[in-house]
Amino acid sequence: MHRVLLLGSQKTYRVGKILCVTRNYRAHAAELNNEPPEQPVFFLKPSSSIIGQGETAVIPPCSQNCQHEVELAVLIGKWGKNIPPETAISHVAGYGIAIDLTLRDLQQDLKAKGLPWSMAKGFDTSCPLTDFLPASQVPDPQALDLSLYVNDELRQQGNSSEMIHSIPNLISAASALFSLEEGDILLTGTPAGVGRLISGDLLKAQISQIGTLTINIR
Repeated sequence: MHRVLLLGSQKTYRVGKILCVTRNYRAHAAELNNEPPEQPVFFLKPSSSIIGQGETAVIPPCSQNCQHEVELAVLIGKWGKNIPPETAISHVAGYGIAIDLTLRDLQQDLKAKGLPWSMAKGFDTSCPLTDFLPASQVPDPQALDLSLYVNDELRQQGNSSEMIHSIPNLISAASALFSLEEGDILLTGTPAGVGRLISGDLLKAQISQIGTLTINIR
């Protein structure tokens, strides 16, 4: 069981499911030679994949190409099903920073064989995550700068305004398929610049107004 804190309060949330959207930034889809889907496409990470600030992510021995993806994380604060976009933001408790670690070689191999690729996304330590800033302290979540540094070298840079599907539309689309519950987390996609990591790397992910997430790679 993993819990996250709503900063500035004593309230914690037991993390349920982690819903991740794929190809939500055009430049990222292009760098992987993928077409962005017309509608949001989701995959799941287990809550057991979460690690916190300053912890170490471990690359499984089955992969030689673990890659980083910085993402804006959205904490769901109340239950909802078939949520209209117009009221979707009322279901958000807070915003945080996540890094979606991906075993790209394993993912590509499984996709080529027509097999599910949960192993490439949901392995232990694959979801470094901060605690969450209350939604009331983020006036416009679609105007946030995202960046990721590896050993102080800038690898990724973008802005949440570049999302193909906005946060309200993502929440609405997700809730049409999955009942959203308090403590669920939505990862909203990554900008271009993903790259390979090796043991000993130090990652620093930043999102304006929210903060910094730092982890080690082993």
